[in-house]
Amino acid sequence: MSSTNLPPASAAGTTNASSNVVVVIPFYNGADFIERSVRSVFEQSMPADEVIVVNDGSRPEERAALDALALRYPFRIVDKENGGQGSARNAGVAASSSEYLCFLDQDDFYLPNHIETLVKSIPSDDRLFGYVYADLFEADADGNVIRTDVVKDHARHPKRSIFDLLRYDMFVLPSASLISRKAFEAVGGFDPQFMGYEDDDLFLRIFRKGYSNHFVDKAVTVWCIHTASTSFGIRMVRSRFKYFKKLLQMFPDEPQRGRYYLRDSLMPRFQLFFVNEAIESIKRDDQYRDEMSAVLAEYAAIVFANPYVGRKKKLRLWITLFLLRHSTPGMVRFVGALTKLPGIRGLRRIYKN
Repeated sequence: MSSTNLPPASAAGTTNASSNVVVVIPFYNGADFIERSVRSVFEQSMPADEVIVVNDGSRPEERAALDALALRYPFRIVDKENGGQGSARNAGVAASSSEYLCFLDQDDFYLPNHIETLVKSIPSDDRLFGYVYADLFEADADGNVIRTDVVKDHARHPKRSIFDLLRYDMFVLPSASLISRKAFEAVGGFDPQFMGYEDDDLFLRIFRKGYSNHFVDKAVTVWCIHTASTSFGIRMVRSRFKYFKKLLQMFPDEPQRGRYYLRDSLMPRFQLFFVNEAIESIKRDDQYRDEMSAVLAEYAAIVFANPYVGRKKKLRLWITLFLLRHSTPGMVRFVGALTKLPGIRGLRRIYKN
């Protein structure tokens, strides 16, 4: 790993307050967006003490764009082999020394009060402070706002129950959070096996270690969603199944306490994804068809082997598997179109339950 040493970022911003914060931005072939992200960091009302951009194995011409940008903004560059956002964030944290960690995806950008809002929301008497997080704006690739309360609309905040964290996506986004280095290091940072769901995994583990979390009902970041972002694509699909299997190992059923994690939390959260991904891949007859069918089959085997999942749920899943194994792409497309008609929408349950 190599780094480009540049002047510290502490001169940025409009106040003299010391926030003791590092901002880490993973970068992977993102020259079209990175200046907007970096600029938003250096326009903060409270400056960061360190700003690090982690080049996660980008193409040479994309890496050169970082050098050009660093001539105008005093951030450090850390280079590493490609390993995904989680490993890139870990590398940025390892190269820094600040007490508090902020992250920013290359295609998102901070609102001007991001750092100040989060720093001022750290409780002064919380010796087990884990993280504070806020809401964000959803926008398109060009930064045009679509809605202004994404986090609040999709989950409960702050986090208080492990059952809630398993049953639903957390909607705690690294780009809208400030994390204690102590808590981050206590759980080993991001799990680098994930290229999707690494954020849910991190905040879940921080929660389980007993660290606190606090929610600020105010937007601090603009989250730009588009088809080129890491929220889409085959890496996210693969990572989702890895995360499901990790949760399955972390939370075995406890019948003596009436806790059936697979049946009551993981199946309602993940099954529809696995079924729909197999259906869509068969409909397109794409290169991932066999892989997505294998994922669904492995998932089904786990469900069939669990003694606490009811027979009706197992039967519906078995029917889905049988039909998909014996359907052509054209047949799946036909059924998908047919079941949109009034009166026979119930047929879709065969494919989606």
